Amino acid sequence: MVPHLITALTGPINELEQRMLDSMPAIERWFRLEWMEHTPPFYSSVDIRNAGFKLAPVDTNLYPGGWNNLTPEMLPLAVQSAMAAIEKICPEAKNLLVIPENHTRNTFYLSNIVQLQRIFHMAGLNVRIGSINAEIKKPTRVDLPGGESVLLEPVIRSKRRLGLKDFDPCTILLNNDLSAGIPGILEDIHEQYLLPPLHASWSVRRKSNHFHSYEEIAKRFGKLLGIDPWLINPMYNQCGEVNFAEGVGGDCLKTNVDALLTKIRRKYKEYGINEKSFVVVKADNGTYGMGIMTVRDAKDLEALNRKTQNKMSVIKDGQTVSDVIIQEGVLTNERINDAVAEPVVYMMDRYVVGGFYRVHADRGVDENLNAPGASFVPLAFAESTHLPQPGVKPGASAPNRFYMYGVVARLAMVAASYELEATDPDAEVYD
Repeated sequence: MVPHLITALTGPINELEQRMLDSMPAIERWFRLEWMEHTPPFYSSVDIRNAGFKLAPVDTNLYPGGWNNLTPEMLPLAVQSAMAAIEKICPEAKNLLVIPENHTRNTFYLSNIVQLQRIFHMAGLNVRIGSINAEIKKPTRVDLPGGESVLLEPVIRSKRRLGLKDFDPCTILLNNDLSAGIPGILEDIHEQYLLPPLHASWSVRRKSNHFHSYEEIAKRFGKLLGIDPWLINPMYNQCGEVNFAEGVGGDCLKTNVDALLTKIRRKYKEYGINEKSFVVVKADNGTYGMGIMTVRDAKDLEALNRKTQNKMSVIKDGQTVSDVIIQEGVLTNERINDAVAEPVVYMMDRYVVGGFYRVHADRGVDENLNAPGASFVPLAFAESTHLPQPGVKPGASAPNRFYMYGVVARLAMVAASYELEATDPDAEVYD
């Protein structure tokens, strides 16, 4: 299913699609060479916005939590990618411990854990779920709406290893983004593989670092394709030392918002785009669509009401927001029926394994869709991402659209690998 693009400005996007199809051998070689030099994140998901005049990633998650949204047709692809990923890291792996988020009552999230368990079981591993939630003191079974259930077991830490009662894993997969900080139980584990590494967690990671890496990659990729990198890159600024609750850092915010809006207007003028430019201000760390607001004019920041200030001041697990990224707002001009939609692409190792559309009937084209009330429509990526149809008119073919999404998502994945290398506390430094 390809949502329809409701915009007269499909010109640049169709041109971009054509350029990508024509350059497919060069693109795939470019990725192959990147992965010879860099290690892809173990798994990731990327939120993409298609404005009709530009296509850009707006968020990259290194602890993706929506595996239950993938269609059954995509499972074989995910299983093969899981096999490849595990083989690279620990070929003799037998036992895998998955550590989920602490919210045990969110059955939708736990369905995602069941799906991950299924994928790695089919990849040939014994998989159990170990909770670091202090409330889980004994094995606890949680029933899920679809008739399935998940068994959460308390993790046990010995001096050097992490495991469960009678279960010693060689690999530990985190599906917990550790927004509230890195718990001691996960520190100093040197005998087992911890995936992703701890410095990928939101207690360390910053979106501005990610988009700095992405900007560099977009420039190089733009050169390869002979396109303006702006067509695939959301511009950004950042502000440190902001406190919304106390009204601190407002000047920094206003100055940076204004500067970015000016740059966007210049680009819109260059491309003859008659849309109203906007920016998205969001916490520089964190996820779950929290701590996000849309700003269309720097003056709007002077009159933030108490509700918005409260919304912006804390994110997941009650963490206070002190750094923000100001990102060029990318409209989403895709619709499913009449609801606004954006594609989310899922990857494991260096492969695209599927995705879905995040759809929200109550949100506008310039708003964050990762909010209560969102629904999910699976994308038929499995049969199409790597099988584009040359010669088909751009914008008319699902495989071609999805190939284009897969390319942009993989660019964000390359950026994440650069970002993780740059922030690795144990990296070897060569003078």
